[in-house]
Amino acid sequence: MDVSREIARDRLANWSRRPVENPGDLRESAVALTVVARGGTHGIWILRRPATMRNHPNQFALPGGRLDAGETAVEAALRELHEETGIVAAQSDVLGILDDYRTRSGYIITPVVCWIDDDPPLVPNPAEVAQSFFVPFDDLVRTPRFLTIPQSPRPVIQMPMVDRTIHAPTAALIYQFAEVVLRDRPTRVHQLEQPLFAWR
Repeated sequence: MDVSREIARDRLANWSRRPVENPGDLRESAVALTVVARGGTHGIWILRRPATMRNHPNQFALPGGRLDAGETAVEAALRELHEETGIVAAQSDVLGILDDYRTRSGYIITPVVCWIDDDPPLVPNPAEVAQSFFVPFDDLVRTPRFLTIPQSPRPVIQMPMVDRTIHAPTAALIYQFAEVVLRDRPTRVHQLEQPLFAWR
């Protein structure tokens, strides 16, 4: 899958993102879908949280976290990217923003797409990162699985990659990135459900 920075930027510029209005009781957060080039192959970093974390232990995630007071989603995504992985990205590396995703655990996640045309060193923060996985574009466009659960009429999305199964919200964000940025398909993900273990 050969998508250039220019193509990705243009596709995001033409994308009409779907924001989620905060009724006042949701925590606003942002994540960084960060494209880097390793050995001439483009892909993104996906993290796995430590078992010792209070919230969402052992779960797959993108670098990110809650917005600090006065921060924009872009500022928070870039700050969290650096704090969790050591990667420094500038505002000029931001290509666009995908749809907000409301989680069952009370968050609004804003996905920020960054593109860095080299392979910056990864220095994971052990307090927040147990494992890190570089996932090439070709692996990101795999066909997801959609399951049904009795607790919700919405389909539960699963993304098979890194020899594991990645669930929403991370799976939903990766899926939309692959559809909109890599495949140029206008695809929404707000209707995709999370597994029960992520509802807490």
